[in-house]
Amino acid sequence: MNAPTNLNTEMVVDQAAIQPLPNSRKIYVEGSRPDLRVPMREISQADTPTQFGGEQNPPIYVYDCSGPYTDPAAQIDIRSGLAPIRAAWIEERATPSSWPV
Repeated sequence: MNAPTNLNTEMVVDQAAIQPLPNSRKIYVEGSRPDLRVPMREISQADTPTQFGGEQNPPIYVYDCSGPYTDPAAQIDIRSGLAPIRAAWIEERATPSSWPV
């Protein structure tokens, strides 16, 4: 059996995992502070048929837990792991100056 000698250099992200989802786009909503971005998915809906053409339906917004994989602006390198975007928030909470009095 010919096992790969170094899996780390041969690992790639499956293209299906990073393709856009149909009829939707990833957006970010600002959280309780400017550096907190909540990932959401804006899902477009088809028009409702009516006698006089169609009635437009507004998009639906849902929380998006897919991580960076569905963000077209994200650079994915599975060898590097996920970016430590929460590190600063955790560090802030660990300092006494951020504790409530």
